[in-house]
Amino acid sequence: MKKIKGFNNYYLLVITVIVLTIAIQSIIQFSLAQQRHDALRINIAGRQRLFSQMIVKYIYQCRYSTCDYGKMRLVLNKLASTNDALQEGNEIMGLEPLEDEIIQRNFIKLQPHLNYILSSLDNFNSLDKVSIENLTTEADEYLLIMDVIVNQFQKTSEENIKALMIIELELAVFSLVILILEIFFFINPSIKKITNQNKKLKEISWHQTHAFNSHMANIKNFHRVLGIEKNVEHKEEMITFLMEELNELEQVSNNMVKSLEKEQ
Repeated sequence: MKKIKGFNNYYLLVITVIVLTIAIQSIIQFSLAQQRHDALRINIAGRQRLFSQMIVKYIYQCRYSTCDYGKMRLVLNKLASTNDALQEGNEIMGLEPLEDEIIQRNFIKLQPHLNYILSSLDNFNSLDKVSIENLTTEADEYLLIMDVIVNQFQKTSEENIKALMIIELELAVFSLVILILEIFFFINPSIKKITNQNKKLKEISWHQTHAFNSHMANIKNFHRVLGIEKNVEHKEEMITFLMEELNELEQVSNNMVKSLEKEQ
């Protein structure tokens, strides 16, 4: 039963270490993936602020200098499509649907300003009729709300990281507790068992080296003497001595067995 218990304790230790290692590595990988996703969302949201300012810049260029319609159309398309992707998700961009209701409400506040920008610049043939002052005001309002959204994404990311760090710390503490318990209930008893086995082996070695060999040598000597002794009385005396050595040898053998059985 003790052997089975020790065997089970060993497998319990191995399985515990494996499970904890897998759990910690899974949390770490999930944390890294979450951080990459949050960083991507923050980066994309931050570029929205840049796009709103680029549109105002292009309007000024069209009004007072050379107009690059291609770049303006590209920026307008990116501004609209990225706004949708940040809320609804986009598999190609690696964005998941937005689930934060507070941030979603800010996107709702943002929408009228975005609609104004997009509708005002939808027809490039009438860019000269666009009020730069109104467009600049709407772009500034868009920028302010977008700043709030980016900060909210950043705060959410920090909270996620903090929560994952707490989970990792709890797993680390739990792992430490498990290992300490295993040390007390498995490793220490195993060390004690090995120490006792070494002690028993030393006892057996002593009996083998000193007592057992000594008695065997005496028995062999008595046997040789009996072979050449002619006196009957002397032979009887030799037989008595021989029996005593055999008894001593039996006692040594019993001691060896007791040493093996001790604390089993």
